[in-house]
Amino acid sequence: QLETQDRRNNLALTNMTAFTRFLTNTISHRNGKFSSKIVSSFLSKNGSLQRCLLSTYPPHTLYPMPALSPTMETGTIANWKIGAGQSFAAGDVLCEIETDKATIDFEAQDDGIIAKILKEGKDAVDLKVGVPICVVVDDEGDVPSFANYTVEDNQAASTDDSSLTSTEKASDEPTESTNVSLDHILMPAARHLSQSRGLDATGLKGSGKGGRVTKGDVLKAIKDGINLPPLSASTMISLEEDSASSTSSAVSISSPTQFASAPVTAAKPDMKNIVIPTISTSGTFTDVKNNNMRKVIAKRLTESKSTVPHFYATAEIELDNIMALRKKLMDMEVKVSVNDLIIRASALALRDVPEVNASYTKGLVRVSPTIDISVAVATPGGLITPILRNTDQLGLSDISSQVKDLATRARDGKLAPEEFQGGSFCISNLGMFGINEFSAVINPPQAAILAVGGGVKKVIVNTEYNENQAVQDQPSVKNIMSARLSADRRVIDEPTAGLFLSALRCYLTKPELLLL
Repeated sequence: QLETQDRRNNLALTNMTAFTRFLTNTISHRNGKFSSKIVSSFLSKNGSLQRCLLSTYPPHTLYPMPALSPTMETGTIANWKIGAGQSFAAGDVLCEIETDKATIDFEAQDDGIIAKILKEGKDAVDLKVGVPICVVVDDEGDVPSFANYTVEDNQAASTDDSSLTSTEKASDEPTESTNVSLDHILMPAARHLSQSRGLDATGLKGSGKGGRVTKGDVLKAIKDGINLPPLSASTMISLEEDSASSTSSAVSISSPTQFASAPVTAAKPDMKNIVIPTISTSGTFTDVKNNNMRKVIAKRLTESKSTVPHFYATAEIELDNIMALRKKLMDMEVKVSVNDLIIRASALALRDVPEVNASYTKGLVRVSPTIDISVAVATPGGLITPILRNTDQLGLSDISSQVKDLATRARDGKLAPEEFQGGSFCISNLGMFGINEFSAVINPPQAAILAVGGGVKKVIVNTEYNENQAVQDQPSVKNIMSARLSADRRVIDEPTAGLFLSALRCYLTKPELLLL
């Protein structure tokens, strides 16, 4: 602490010495005359001296809301791990921040002491990235000085120099006086705009030459809500006569008279006699505020549907062989779900048709060298897509265990950012919810997403005729699953989508290939 205080004293002494030398030189070169403009110019180039002279608080650092993910724009502080007056070291968790996908720990990058927490509770909801959230000092003795600190104090100290400069400039430069008569105070465009709205803009302070009122002045006044007086009939006649005499002598005086006789403003209805009908509604409702995750999901899906050229390809796939394989594995005490088998089959299909395992980034098609499948998981806060890295290299047991682990931690909000950011392909399965078929929205920059529905029993008619068989195959009942691929047309064309779905059908109808 003594070393820190010595450094501060030395810095202050150095700054004051430089300031004194500057004033001495200035006075000697200007015959003892100098203005506050010169001082403000010097302070603007010496930030540390400016803060030393203008700030009333000890040296401190404002910690802003961090960007914990590339797509994070706002965050909510769930709770603080370090309180005001407590010290922390590099690597300690200062607080937990709820981002658009998960709750992530905000770790300190250096040692320090929290002098004051600026955002907590209701004030810590939906904070933009960069907003100050706490004050950090190095000396424990400086903590009491920030008991009444607000962000406005720091902003005021940082803007004093600019205010001084602007004030000095305003005092040094002479104000341009209005030397135009009232009849010509309005520029032609400004006069036409104010007359068309029935307003008198002659009282505005003009920014034009000689103080004349321009069209921009009138538009700014209307935008800022300045109440301009209504234009009287006599004023309208006077302005119209001036306009008529300056443009053409052939215009008769009857025109402004007729213009003046026109109603300036619409007649106001009698508010006392207006009967407001009573509207009765039945039932009750509850407004539920969206969390950050659902807001970001809504924003991204809207952007995807409006900017990504979607097209859809659907295939119906028999599940009887898959169900038979799953039953055999269950007898061998190997527990896998139909979803695990679909993930495995999709990974192998992507390996066979790598054009689908791509993304669209900055106008370029980027084919991923690894197959990383994102699996959509429903959580109480919204939908999240944890990633199975190198899915084509995983066996059924590994896929099953990793999906269970990722889904559990996703629902608990314990996923790390690298576990749900990225991916080269996405699968959304609503079959377990009783959905037969649906269309999924692409998650950019990925180029495709597979929407999987539930199995439905259908009668399948075998239309192939085999001349070597005396009795042809009879119609049978099969479990049919609908798989719909949503693809980005900038990356994937229709034949490529067909090849992928054909490969997927091959692996699911011949499930023994999934065991290789």
